[in-house]
Amino acid sequence: MSETTVQPAAGPGGVVGGPDELTAALVGTGYLPDEGLATAAYLALAMHRPLFLEGEAGVGKTALAQALAQVTGRPLYRLQCYEGLEASQALYDWDFGRQLLHLRAAEAAHATGDTETLEASLYDRRFLLARPLLQALEDSPSVLLVDEVDRADDEFEAFLLEVLSDFTISIPELGTIRATTPPLVVLTSNRTREVHDALKRRCLYHWLQHPDFDREVAILRRRLPDVTEQLAHEVARATAKLRTLDLLKPPGVAEAMDWATALHTLGARELDPDVAARTLGAVLKYREDTDRVHAMARGALFGG
Repeated sequence: MSETTVQPAAGPGGVVGGPDELTAALVGTGYLPDEGLATAAYLALAMHRPLFLEGEAGVGKTALAQALAQVTGRPLYRLQCYEGLEASQALYDWDFGRQLLHLRAAEAAHATGDTETLEASLYDRRFLLARPLLQALEDSPSVLLVDEVDRADDEFEAFLLEVLSDFTISIPELGTIRATTPPLVVLTSNRTREVHDALKRRCLYHWLQHPDFDREVAILRRRLPDVTEQLAHEVARATAKLRTLDLLKPPGVAEAMDWATALHTLGARELDPDVAARTLGAVLKYREDTDRVHAMARGALFGG
């Protein structure tokens, strides 16, 4: 079996000098990391190690991968995990429709030649449909986001560990494809189940939690500059209160931004309790949660 090395795309992808420089670059994209997260991301870049991010939904795990792609100038490839995900859906597949057309065209042109030559032509690279894992290795250097890996099956997790061990993919008909520069891999988990230790040991680990009040206000002001400072403060305060309740899905930063955007769209410059109650669908995603909040005193939650 032959082995080919994938050459990097034009431009090496941004080089970051240290955690502080990376923090400044991420802030420039609108992503405000804390010191620990910026350090973990820098080490993942410098050491060519996958970064495993775990935490509640909406705390900024996926957004970090997007921001890292932006600051490094690398293309981003996202693999969304789900139950039943198979290796072929993450790696590659053959375009059977194009292969059939090629076969018919060869027959029509009476150019079939010997059978072995015809069969070999059906497995040319042009008929290969690259999925996110293969795309990330071929388009080197890149950022590979493996989103919600905890939703995939154990079998896929074991397969993923094998790929991340040496960043190579073997295609029986073509050979082995190896990335010249390993992609920056970001794996996320909402901890719906425990990911196996073998995969975690392969990665650098960081737990993302909800930001404190001041940083959440800063995020809202940075990402939503049209929202008034008072509204940003009051949304951050109310969101923090909602997180203290026994909700099925406590709101994350993403929901706080949706809520502030919805309120701003309605012309709000501050968090009026009645308007807040009418826009709960932007911040809460379960009927049980909205019913619980509606049953509570509005002033206690949204009155500042």
